[in-house]
Amino acid sequence: MKRSFTTTLQFLAIPGLAFGVATMMAALLLWLNGYAVLPALVALVHGAFGSTYAMAETVVRTVPLLITGLAVAFAFRAGVWNIGAEGQLLIGALTAIAVAPMLAALPPYLRFLLMLLCSASAGGLWASLAGWMKLQRQVPEVVSTILLNFIALELVRYAVNGPFMEAAQQFPQTDALAPELRLTRWLPPTRLHAGVWFAPVLALLVHLLIRRTIFGFNLRATAANAIAARFAALHVARIQIWSMAISGALAGFAGAMELSGVTYRLYQNFSPGYGYTAIAVALMARLQPLAIIGTAFLFGALENGALAMQRQASVSAVIVNMMQGLVVLTIAVAGALELRRKD
Repeated sequence: MKRSFTTTLQFLAIPGLAFGVATMMAALLLWLNGYAVLPALVALVHGAFGSTYAMAETVVRTVPLLITGLAVAFAFRAGVWNIGAEGQLLIGALTAIAVAPMLAALPPYLRFLLMLLCSASAGGLWASLAGWMKLQRQVPEVVSTILLNFIALELVRYAVNGPFMEAAQQFPQTDALAPELRLTRWLPPTRLHAGVWFAPVLALLVHLLIRRTIFGFNLRATAANAIAARFAALHVARIQIWSMAISGALAGFAGAMELSGVTYRLYQNFSPGYGYTAIAVALMARLQPLAIIGTAFLFGALENGALAMQRQASVSAVIVNMMQGLVVLTIAVAGALELRRKD
């Protein structure tokens, strides 16, 4: 029991230290740019937690960060660097819009479930393209997934300006989802929706998959030492492709959840960069699915509070983006120092 508590403290030490250092450096940035530090930080905290509406919006922003964070972490745990969660999220949302009218004859609940399944499948297939290119053409997945992000972005741009553009033909966006395909909102006028329960349950399922299944053991063994895994008769290539597919499926599911719970329609700039922020979310949690619940909430609060800081203290939200970068940087430095100490 005592050892478990000590291990937990050690696990939390690096992210906690990273966030503390990043906060101090962000305060320094505010001061160097001539902003009043305390009012700006107060506005940040109040904008994230200061009211029922603010808290609800923080939770709403947490959901896509949590699911895409799980997507990134799952691939990274297999030793595959999936930087394409952003594109996979967009493909998932685009697929949901495309298939929704085709399922109109089905009962509402079945229609909704099939829409989510199609979105997850599309995200998984999109990610598998990168896995296939790595195995068949030795294309590094870091490069291919980044490039696939841009292709997905242009596909969405084409869709909302072309075949899926709203009937009114006024804005580059689709028509809204049918009411039966929308997640219930619990706390009007906030955007808090029923999907907030899906994300933590998904985190638990991913945790169990990694820690309590044979596939999860093989996945961790592959990441630890691919050469040794091959000598142990593990099919490393198959494991890596499946890890990419599951990672992409999670990101595609996130796109469908954002569409059905928040926006109801697809448009240009549908995602403010959730798939990219997810990398920071996963790294800060040290790729632990249950810990991602906390780090996603933290980054959701930062993003939501940034808007209030911009309104109330006239501070650019870029400062918060820099803070997120500082968190990742300090975690990387602390992790490298920890590995050096162990060696």
